[in-house]
Amino acid sequence: MTNFLVNLLSPIFTSLGVSVADLTSYIERLSGYIIAILVALVAMIVVMVAAHKAKKGVRHVIRWQAGIAFVAIVAVLVNVICYGPMYNNVSSILNAKKVELAKETTEQSRETIQKVGEEGMVLLKNKGILPLASDTKKLNVFGWDSTNPLYGGTGSGSSDSSTAISILQSLKDAGYETNESLTKMYTDYREDRPTIAMAEQDWTLPEPTKEYYTDSLMNEAKEFSDTAVVVIGRSGGEGADLPTDMKAVIDGSYKKQAENVSVTPENYGYVKGSYTNNGDYDDFDEGESYLELSNTEEDMLDTVCSQFENVIVVVNANNAMELDWVDKYEQIGAVIFAPGAGATGFEALGEIINGSVNPSGKTADTFVKDLQQTPYYNNIGLNAYTNVDDLKDQIAKNDAAYEGSMGFVNYAEGIYVGYKFYETAAEEGLIQYEDTVQYPFGYGLSYTTFDKTIENFKDNGDTVTFDVTVKNTGDVAGKDVIELYYTAPYTNGGIEKAAANLIAFEKTETLDPGAAETKSITINKEDMASYDSEGIKISGGGYILEAGEYTISLRSDSHTVVAEEKFTVDSDIDYSKDGRSSDETVATNQFEDYSRGDFEQLSRANGFANYESACGKLSEDAYVMSDETRKAVEENVFGIYDSTKYNDDSDEMPKMEQDNGLQLADLTGKSYDDEDWDKLLDQLSFEDMSTLINVGGWQTAEIKSVGKIATSDCDGPAGLNNFITKTYGTAYPSEVLIAQTWNKDLAKEVGDSMGQEYVDADNFGWYGPAMNIHRSAFAGRNFEYYSEDGVLSGYMAANEMNGAVVKGVYPYIKHFALNDQETNRCSFLLTFASEQTIREGYLKAFELAVKGFEGNAMAAMSAFNWIGTVPSCANNGLLNNVLRGEWGFVGMVETDYDGSYGYMITDHCIRNGNDLMLGFNSAESNKLTDESATAVLAMRQACKNILYTVANSGYYADGNPAAGMSNMTKLFVTVDVILAVLLIAADAIVIVRFRKKRKNVDNAEA
Repeated sequence: MTNFLVNLLSPIFTSLGVSVADLTSYIERLSGYIIAILVALVAMIVVMVAAHKAKKGVRHVIRWQAGIAFVAIVAVLVNVICYGPMYNNVSSILNAKKVELAKETTEQSRETIQKVGEEGMVLLKNKGILPLASDTKKLNVFGWDSTNPLYGGTGSGSSDSSTAISILQSLKDAGYETNESLTKMYTDYREDRPTIAMAEQDWTLPEPTKEYYTDSLMNEAKEFSDTAVVVIGRSGGEGADLPTDMKAVIDGSYKKQAENVSVTPENYGYVKGSYTNNGDYDDFDEGESYLELSNTEEDMLDTVCSQFENVIVVVNANNAMELDWVDKYEQIGAVIFAPGAGATGFEALGEIINGSVNPSGKTADTFVKDLQQTPYYNNIGLNAYTNVDDLKDQIAKNDAAYEGSMGFVNYAEGIYVGYKFYETAAEEGLIQYEDTVQYPFGYGLSYTTFDKTIENFKDNGDTVTFDVTVKNTGDVAGKDVIELYYTAPYTNGGIEKAAANLIAFEKTETLDPGAAETKSITINKEDMASYDSEGIKISGGGYILEAGEYTISLRSDSHTVVAEEKFTVDSDIDYSKDGRSSDETVATNQFEDYSRGDFEQLSRANGFANYESACGKLSEDAYVMSDETRKAVEENVFGIYDSTKYNDDSDEMPKMEQDNGLQLADLTGKSYDDEDWDKLLDQLSFEDMSTLINVGGWQTAEIKSVGKIATSDCDGPAGLNNFITKTYGTAYPSEVLIAQTWNKDLAKEVGDSMGQEYVDADNFGWYGPAMNIHRSAFAGRNFEYYSEDGVLSGYMAANEMNGAVVKGVYPYIKHFALNDQETNRCSFLLTFASEQTIREGYLKAFELAVKGFEGNAMAAMSAFNWIGTVPSCANNGLLNNVLRGEWGFVGMVETDYDGSYGYMITDHCIRNGNDLMLGFNSAESNKLTDESATAVLAMRQACKNILYTVANSGYYADGNPAAGMSNMTKLFVTVDVILAVLLIAADAIVIVRFRKKRKNVDNAEA
């Protein structure tokens, strides 16, 4: 029966984002109730059929009574189900509030988003065509994406863009008339955008073939205007990375890869991609990726550039495309990079084109000419072990949610990510920079010019201080970015160091022509320390500021030095002894033993002599899991995992179910170490703790014993997105566009404006911001992350959080950590990297966000992937030792969606610093059965972290919200009372009518 119901209901529930495994689990939990309802139904039918033998009047009464009894039984069972096994699922929906946001709130959001567009769009190329001359009033807009642009991404970073300003509307608002014939041709060709979702991905790039550009259409266009705008778009989303081989997507072999790597291919969604060609030819040739132009797009560009001398290209994408083609057409006079712009960000496009806004955005990623030549290219994607099929079969047997593969990724490029590789490789002579890099990190043009100088440079011992003065030397008002990089002394074969490292940045106010602004800068020397994870100078790992000459350079982008100053460190400063001043505890190796793997890591030694062997194609041996790795992995697998290994017989069982008379509201505002916390925690029962820990699916659970209300958490980085209540806030831009502003104050304004929407919705848990690194241009979720650089990401995230926290919002920084690709993310993705790589590259954004947080409590969301052989969601070194111990994080950690997947085990998580499961307590892996003192203490600690975070949020800002009846209870009481009245009334009417008829019969017989 279970399989029948799953097959019957799965089309409905999977469309809502419920996995087949979860649906199966729900049905199995409710099987007894379902059977009871079916038995009651059968009994009712039997009684109704048997009633046929009764007298005519009695037959009527029996059937009505049977029907009423059945309805009453179903009502009782529904109440039992909803307040029993399904309480947490149902209450999260019914207790959540659907609200209309205040008009002034949405207006503020739209104003803020427009500012982000104005400061975040990047002018990549300008041969003098922009801004357009004032006598240009009409524009021909080419490219299907112009009629259906990308406003963000999909998944948790998606948003409601139904009221968003489009590209065409932006141009009209800027005073331009656009060619309606062209627009109609595109909308007639296709109106809707192909869907890229977690379940499947349609990578089709709708673009009319060259036959659509008839002589009459193009002649009309040339008569309409001598200027053309070409829009090229690329989408992306959660759950799949962008294809590196579009030919395979087109011919269907892309999908078949699931059968090669997964023992449960039906659960494996990363390659469920398809593509529909626009013509009778393939849109992509052999070896071409999604981030290259399609053949149809090339045809369109050929057509446009053969007919128009003035061409402006708008790249509407969140991923750094290959853009070398913009220099192959002499007619392309300007290029604007415009990532997902949210509700009003595209308003800036018309403003930039007409010159009412001077662009000041800078790239947040490096744009290279050939993505196949990047150092990461061979270490992304579907890489999976080939010698563990027996283990995969065992996991699949234990957990129906297992995706069937066991993937791995080697961060073979080490610390040399993005510009850090290209600047260093150019210095070492490995590459010719101009032949490799199209647009550097931190690059962007303006309509004016600036002069920048470093003044008053001073070495203060632990810090260096100086002023940077920026002067507008052009004839147009504008803003500029101060980009500061450091270069540390490198010893050949020593600790790895990049030639350029962003360390600080500021953005000026709007400067009129001739005006200047001075920014005072302080840089801590310890922030230039390298992490020696491999024991070159520090056994056991630690930060070290090596002796030698350091350079602080002021640059206009990562490659172009404007001015520089130097200082000298006389002798090594070893921070593994006393620690850095910003750390709560000394940083030492937490990951190296199990994260390093056995791959060859790229080294700067001898001019990157090992580049080919480190970054080339993987050998056959790389796909063979070692016995040592397998043993370590098995310890963390559901069905094999042994919780008792953590138990300590000396631990004392804490008190439970005490009557101390405290409520959670009594602890609001009290310190984390206040003694009343223990008294409150003593009131919890084992079941209370299990519920609070396991029920975190877009919520935290109600716990009556401590007066804790049920709360609502929701997505996401692009604004309020509560799919449960269908409450959607204003669509915020992609984090890429926010990062490209390089404006920390504006990021704070984003947090403030977005936070007010959360306040209006009475939803204070924000699944954002996200700050993983753009390690690869192909990562599907790059739209949801800021940049390839941790410093830019970290400062922007910290300011966005600090804007929101004043509203009572608790942000979930995510996905902690190394969740830098979507492929295999839930399929045992063993992510191998040196600890230097992890700390300097991938934890840096989180570190800066935590240390720069100005609130009382925050949250973090752990990642699906593993760090080496340990799941991120159960990594003590990551969640306790680094996050809490070193950085001083106070708050709760939640998993990413708790789909079980064969390794997301509640017991394992709580014993290693992960407090809350983002699910509904529906999987076998959620069951907490160990009642040892050690296990209960772990549960208690997790509950404290959850309770502390909620108590210090907007939910408890105005006193105790626990009084009164919940929305769910009000609804059920109302419905139950109405139903009871109706059933009693129906029963009474049946009996009265029966007696009346009986009386009439008796009178007639008399």
